[in-house]
Amino acid sequence: MVSALPPGGARAIARCDELGVAPYSDLPDSLYRGYLTPAYRAALDRVGAWMVEAGMQIRMDPAANLIGRYESLTPDAPALIIGSHIDSVRDGGRYDGPLGIMLGIEAVAALQGRRLPFAIEVIAFGDEEGSRFPAAMLTSRAVAGTLDAAALDMVDVHGVSVAEALAEMGLDVAEYLTAARPRGATLAYLEAHIEQGPLLEAEGLAVGTVTGIAAQLRYEITVTGTAGHAGTTSMPLRCDALAGAAEMILAVETIARSAASDLVATVGRIEASPGAANVIPGSVTFTLDVRAGDAARRNEAAADILEAIRVIAAPSSFPREGGGPGLQAIPSVAPVPPPSRGNSGFAQDGGEGRNLDVAITLIHDLPASPCDPALMDLLDAATAAAGQPIRRLVSGAGHDAMVMAALCPTAMLFIRCRGGISHNPAEHVDPADAEIALAVMSGFIDRLGATLDPA
Repeated sequence: MVSALPPGGARAIARCDELGVAPYSDLPDSLYRGYLTPAYRAALDRVGAWMVEAGMQIRMDPAANLIGRYESLTPDAPALIIGSHIDSVRDGGRYDGPLGIMLGIEAVAALQGRRLPFAIEVIAFGDEEGSRFPAAMLTSRAVAGTLDAAALDMVDVHGVSVAEALAEMGLDVAEYLTAARPRGATLAYLEAHIEQGPLLEAEGLAVGTVTGIAAQLRYEITVTGTAGHAGTTSMPLRCDALAGAAEMILAVETIARSAASDLVATVGRIEASPGAANVIPGSVTFTLDVRAGDAARRNEAAADILEAIRVIAAPSSFPREGGGPGLQAIPSVAPVPPPSRGNSGFAQDGGEGRNLDVAITLIHDLPASPCDPALMDLLDAATAAAGQPIRRLVSGAGHDAMVMAALCPTAMLFIRCRGGISHNPAEHVDPADAEIALAVMSGFIDRLGATLDPA
C-alpha cells in the first residue's frame, strides 16, 4: 500500500500508480484524466491530501490548478515553484506529469519542517496536454499571465464549454485570468519530468539537466481533390486527396531526415473523407509538427516542407475529373524564410503535380525556451553531489516550463524512462531513478537557498 511506504522516490512512483486507475481515470480500462473531468476532481482531492500531509497549505486557483504552499522563514517571501501537469492523454502513461508533482511533494516532505529563505509552492497544473479542449497549457499560461481570454471560448467533443466545466467545479470563467501570479512573487520554476525519449537510457544515466525546450510549429493541412467511384475513374484522371497527402507525408520525412540535426517533423493525425472503401478520397486533413532546438533551423525546414507540399499539389496536364479550380495558393501562415535546400529535390524534379487544392492553417508557433544558466549550474552541482554523471540535453517535447519562462527563470530535470516510451500505458520509471531525481531536487533546493542566504 502507498500509505505504508516511507517518504522518497518509491512512494512518488507508487502514488503515480494509484492515480493511474479509477476514480482518477475517466476510462475504466486505461488512463485518461481530462481537465475538469470527474477524474480530475478526484485526483486533486487525493493530491491535496498528500500536500497537506507533507506540511503544505493548499488552495485551488481560478484556473483550477491545485497549489500547495510551504511557507518560508519570512512570510510572503517569493516562492520556488515546483510544478508539472496532472492531466493525461487518452490511453496514456502514469508518470508523464504526475511524477514531477509527486517528487515536488516528496522534496517538501524531506525538509521535515526546516524553513528556507524562500517559500516552495508545488503546483499541479490542470491542462498541459490539451486532451479535452483543443488548446494546450491553458492553466500554466494563466499562471504566467500570458493567456488571452479569447482562448477560453471553446468546447470539448461533447459540446461542453470551458465555462460550463469550470462552473461544475464552482469556478467562474470570468475570474480565470486572475490566476496570474503577481510580479515579484516567484523566485524560480523547477520541473522534474520523464525524458519521453531514449537518450538517458542509451547512455546509462538516471537524470539529466535540460538546457531548453525546442521551438515548435504546428499546422493543420487540408488537401482537397475530387471524390469519385473507385471502379470507374481511370488512374490518370484521378485527383486522389489521400494519395497526394501520402506523398506529402513522405516528403515531410525526407526533408526532416536530410537535416541531420536535432530537427524533427511529424504527421501525427490524418483523416480522410468520405472514408468509404469504394470511393476515391476527396478530402484529407492532417497535422504537421516541426521542432528544433533553434528557431531558424525549424523555420528553414518548415519552409522547405510547405514548398514541397505546394509542388506535389500543383496542376497537372491532365484535366481534373469533374472540373474544379486546381491548385489554391498556399497562404503565408508563418514567418518562415523561403525554401533553402531545394526541398531535397521535390521542387526540382520536373514531375507533374497532382492537381489538388491545399489549405494550411497555423495552429501554434512556440519559440525555443532556454533554461536559466545559473539554475542549470545548480542542477549540475546537485547531480554531481548525488553521485551521478552530469549530462545536459535539449527537450524536444513541450512542457509547462516553456510557458513559465515568461514569468521567472526556469530549470528542468529529466528522468530516465524505459525505452523512451511515453504517452503509452507501457510508460515506466524505475523507483531507484525517482530516488536519484529526488536527491538532485533536494540538493538543488539547498543550493538555491545558499545563494539567497550566504550566512
